[in-house]
Order: sequence, then structure tokens, then C-alpha cells
Amino acid sequence: MTEYGRGPGSEPWHPEDPLYGDGGWGGQQAQQGQQSPYGGQPQHYPQQPQTQAQYGDWSTPDQHGYGQQQYPQYSRQQDYGQQQYDQQYAPSQQQPQYDQNGWPVGAHQPQDPYAADPANAYGQQPGGYGGEQSDYYGTPDAYPPPEPPGRRRADPEPEPEAETDWDPGPDQGEHAFFSGADDDDGRDDEPAERRGERRGGKEKKRRSGLACLVVVVVFGGGLAGVTYFGYQFYQDRFGSPADYAGTGNGEQVTVTIPKGSGGYAIGQELKKQGVVESVDAFVAAQAANPQGKNIQDGVYTLQKEMSAASAVDLMLSPKSRNNLIIAEGKRNADIYRLIDDRLGVQAGTTAKVAKEDWEKLGLPEWARNHKNVKDPLEGFLFPSSYGVSEGQKPEDVLTRMVAQATEVYDRLKVEEKAESLGLENPWQLVTVASLVQAEGTSHSDFRKMAEVIYNRLEAGNTETNGMLEFDSTYNYIKNQSKIDLTLAELRNYDNPYNTYFYKGLPPGPISNPGEDAVEGALNPTDDGWFYFISLDGKTSKFTRTNAEHAELVREFNASRKN
Repeated sequence: MTEYGRGPGSEPWHPEDPLYGDGGWGGQQAQQGQQSPYGGQPQHYPQQPQTQAQYGDWSTPDQHGYGQQQYPQYSRQQDYGQQQYDQQYAPSQQQPQYDQNGWPVGAHQPQDPYAADPANAYGQQPGGYGGEQSDYYGTPDAYPPPEPPGRRRADPEPEPEAETDWDPGPDQGEHAFFSGADDDDGRDDEPAERRGERRGGKEKKRRSGLACLVVVVVFGGGLAGVTYFGYQFYQDRFGSPADYAGTGNGEQVTVTIPKGSGGYAIGQELKKQGVVESVDAFVAAQAANPQGKNIQDGVYTLQKEMSAASAVDLMLSPKSRNNLIIAEGKRNADIYRLIDDRLGVQAGTTAKVAKEDWEKLGLPEWARNHKNVKDPLEGFLFPSSYGVSEGQKPEDVLTRMVAQATEVYDRLKVEEKAESLGLENPWQLVTVASLVQAEGTSHSDFRKMAEVIYNRLEAGNTETNGMLEFDSTYNYIKNQSKIDLTLAELRNYDNPYNTYFYKGLPPGPISNPGEDAVEGALNPTDDGWFYFISLDGKTSKFTRTNAEHAELVREFNASRKN
């Protein structure tokens, strides 16, 4: 028994055969009534006599357009298949036509459906008896298989373009708005009378001029916008900043520069007040001036519309300064009067605010709730330069001064170092600093003066027995500044601030010490000084014993007589 399709069978294949009906891509079904793979009626091939032509040889066509090949499955077809084939596929003249490959035109290529090796279905297929059959899948005519002439579909004729009754005309469909023609529903062939009736008798308006005008306006506006923003971009990146010319227009303005303000902050305030035209111009002028970095906070009297360079020059001049200057050692009573004058308020206004609202002004906790204190803010209106002008409130000015004092005391670590100096709290340290400031005549005196205070306060000392005996404390409580004081009046005035009457420190500071005096109180000398006296009011002399001090007192009195 040979393989399927390689030996002749004695009878047709049975439908139960697994390969039954497989006619390949070009073959026909073996049984009558089986549907063709290409549609239409079942096709049958005539019985071919078995010849000596080798299996798979299609070089010699027969009279029906097929090559002579042995097909076992077709060996027992009925004669009427030939007639059916001739009616469907044979040419009318019974003269077959062949293509370049020897195939009859319009006929299917017969193929042995079982000749292919399943493992080599798309390569070289073995022939019936050792021959080889070409792979028709690799040729242009192989796939898809050609249809018989009677079954081929004619190429669809191109559909005619849809006709339209709209003629775009020579302008290729341009709208009448730009072409100058009327766009009234396209009815230009309508009689003029009819159009006049439909429009209420009004003449049609031509739009070509309006269209041009719209285009000019749009493009002109766009060009102007591009030009403007381009100029602004250039000015921002490469141009000089906007700046006024001259030294001002004569209109004065008061400008307050907050503490810690840099060039840009100052420039912003000046621009806000109308002094300079731009912040960048002021920053550039300040940088160009060798002394520009010395501009400080405070109140300045300037003019509007000044050039940036002239504004910088005026701010560096004392003529423009309008600050409230608090000198070192100033008492609060004097500072209150200065604030009233600067704010233009009634005398006593600031003192009243300080007395009634002192707890709201920002004092640190360690500066509160001390007994017998004349003024809780004494020692906390820190000596400095403050921008104070009309329109401000006294409480705002006082709050700023207290904040400045607190910042300096924190920076110098007053609270941390007080105990190491034999003091009870930082409040006493500020009190010592105020005494140093009031009694010292120069910065070089401060450390020695601080040692005098600490030595006199030391318990058990035999020189002063704990008594300070400072004239400045008596003058403070008396609101005076006298030099000629008698021992009788000093030792007989009962007041906690009178250090001739009470031992130890007064209840609180007697002035507002500057930073140097505070540093002197924090770093006293260690030379054994107990006494001091100023012979000329400018310098002080220090001694260790009472006898040395008495000699200096006689020298001072003699100089006064002369």
C-alpha cells in the first residue's frame, strides 16, 4: 500500500477518509455535489487515461487544456464531466490558449492534494515517483489562484464624480466676501427688481474695501504689539533702567527707611514715594557710589523726581537725615519729650503711653515685675537712630526701641552671664551697665568702672561696707544732673534709688546704656579698683584705697577754686 496520492486505487476514496475532499488550492472536489472552494457549481474533471507521462509533468497539454498527468482520483470520472467542463471553460473554437508558463488561460491548475509532504508543505514537494514539483506559492500567479474566465469579476468602473451646481469660478472657490461679489444666497441671476423687493429696496453693499481694512487693522495691530513687546524685552534685558534727570522738582517728601534695608528695599521705598523712577536705577547708582553702602536706616527728607545718583548723594549727606537720635546714657524722661516733639503730639503723650501700656511694648519676661521701679522701660529705650516722623504712634516708636534693646541684650548673652558676675538676674546686669554709662567719662573707663561697682557690692568689703554711694543715682531720682552735692543732702534723702542711703544696687536702671557700656559690665577689670574721680570731666582716675581717693578729692577741690 502506497502513501496517499502516490499509487492508483482500485476505487474512489471513501468520504470517511481524513483527506477526503481536499483538492488543494487549485484542485476540484472528488465527489459530485461537493461545493467548490471558489463558489458556483461543483466542478468535475474528465477521466484521463493513464499514460507513461511522469507524475507532475504538465508540459504537454491535452485537447482540454490540461497536461497529461496521472490522477488516481480522476481515473473513474464519468463522461459527462467532459461535457460540463467544455460548456464552462473550453474556448468557443475548441482551441486552448496558453500563458507563458504553459497553463491554459482561464483554467484551474489541477493539483494532487495528497502529493505534498506535510512536513514540507511550502517548500519543494516530492513528485509521484521521485520527481519534484515547483513551489507555486513563490510565483506572482500562484496566490491568490486565478479565477476561471466565467467567474472572474470585472474591475469596478470608477464612479463618476458627484456633480455640483456650484462653480467656484476663476478664483477657485474664494468667498464672495474677499472676491467682491455678493453672497446673497448665490442668486446673482435673480432679476434686479426681485432682489430689490427682497432687500427692501436697498442697494447691495460691496465688501472688498471693508475686508482690506479689516486685514490692515489686524496685521497693523499685531505688528505694533510685536514692536512694543520687543522694545520692552530689549529694555528689560539690555537697556538702561528708567531714571529721572536732575536733583528733583522742589516738592519735599519724608521717607522712612526701615532697619536692615538693603539696596533693593531702599529703592522700592523711594520709588513708592516718587523720589526715583525705578528701583534698578537706584541700585545701580548706589553700587556706583563708593560710599553707597553707608546708607543707613532712618528718616530722610528728599525731593520727588530725583535722579538716582542725586538721591544717593543726598541720603549720604547729613542734610537729609531726619532721624531721632537717642544718645548713650539718655534717661527715659528726656526720650519721651523728644518723641513728642518729633511726632508733633501734645507734651506728655508718650510718657503717659509708657506708664499705662508698658506691659504691651515687648519687654522680656526677666525685665518684668520688679519692686520699687520708677520706670519699667528705663534701660530698654536703646540708644540708636530711629526713623520717627509725624503720623506715627508713640507706642509704635517705643516698641521699636524696646525691640532694639532686647536684640542687643540677647546677642551679648546678658541673661546667661549675669549669675557668673555675682548678680541675681539680668535685670541687675542692665542696672550695672546703666551706672557704668552714667559715671564713666570715656569708653576706656567702662571696664574699670564696672570693677568698682562689683568690688563695692561684694559682701564683707571694708572699704565701702556694701555702699555704692554714686551721685548719679541721687540725681536720677531727683530728675537732675548736678555735680556740687553735699554729703548732708545725699545721706539724708530716703529713696530706694539713693545709693548713699541704701546698700546695694538701685531698684532698676537709671539710664539707657549703650553697647560699649554693656560689654564693660560683662567684662570688668581685675585690678582691685574701689574709687574713682574725674578731675576734668573727660577722664577718670581710679584708686584702690580711701586714702588715695581722699588725696584726689583735695586735688579736685583745689582746681575748682583756681
